[in-house]
Amino acid sequence: MRVAILGNGGFGTAMALALQRVGHTIALWGHDPVYTAQIAASRQNPRYLESFVLPDAIRVTHDAAAVLDRADVALLAVPTQHVRGVLVAMAPTIPPTLPIVSLAKGLEERTGARPSEVAAAVLGHPERVFVLGGPSHAEEIARDLPTTVVLAGTDDESLQRLQARLTTPTFRIYRNTDMLGIELCGALKNVMALAAGIADGLGYGDNAKAAILSRGIVEMMRFGQGLGADPRTFAGLAGVGDLAVTAFSSHGRNRAFGERIGRGETLQQALAASAKVAEGVWTSRVVVEQAQRRHVDMPIATAVARVLFEGLSPRAAVRELMERDPKSEA
Repeated sequence: MRVAILGNGGFGTAMALALQRVGHTIALWGHDPVYTAQIAASRQNPRYLESFVLPDAIRVTHDAAAVLDRADVALLAVPTQHVRGVLVAMAPTIPPTLPIVSLAKGLEERTGARPSEVAAAVLGHPERVFVLGGPSHAEEIARDLPTTVVLAGTDDESLQRLQARLTTPTFRIYRNTDMLGIELCGALKNVMALAAGIADGLGYGDNAKAAILSRGIVEMMRFGQGLGADPRTFAGLAGVGDLAVTAFSSHGRNRAFGERIGRGETLQQALAASAKVAEGVWTSRVVVEQAQRRHVDMPIATAVARVLFEGLSPRAAVRELMERDPKSEA
């Protein structure tokens, strides 16, 4: 299969390595022409996925038309806030029947739209848009370590075909028809991982983190059900699975970003300190705005957004959560 990967960040590069190993023809596109040319020449991506060498068989280029030429599927591996801009620019060269698999995990800040909604709005033919979710750190995919994810779409025949063709001996794919739930899991778990990282930065220990994650999944499910998602999705790979790996792993960029905040850095200082995007930062504000409009109670997400954007101190945020009125867990 000819696979076009749009985005040469960590996840896009890791997927290029994983799929090239099993014989697919891979073309990897990057938005920055200078840095992309450096990757093509050095066969390394030190900014986003250091210590891995890209085989010569993987084509790396800034030329979108060349990457998309005769592609059988395109993996959309750019940050959520750039999905619209990238697709608008590429739309004239994307065939109307080309399957698009979104790897983005967030909500568009300006509109609150999910990445698949943005793709469908820009490109049309929403039935050919799919989403991939689940616990899948780029560093471990690149090392060929066992990874299990979930692919969601509305066209079951195409979904099964993509599931079969993108699965590898170390990259197992389940399928699901709840695109809404899968994407909400991917977006919301980043917000909860920020909260977990803030607790780490404050030195609050495992008890606090476990409480954040267990109550966090309740908030995620509550929000998802309010929008019509299947609550079972939040107990699966894209929900509990991705939340766990993001909140505990040293690779989790949202957890690491939250830890910086917990240690006293401002939002701007933490943003300047990392080249990698922490999607949960922008998603937190969107989620809180939507939750307020829909009267969905999300105290952890609200606390994260207030710490990031309203100047609430992390310690005060935790104190407010701990001092909420006693209630039944149910």
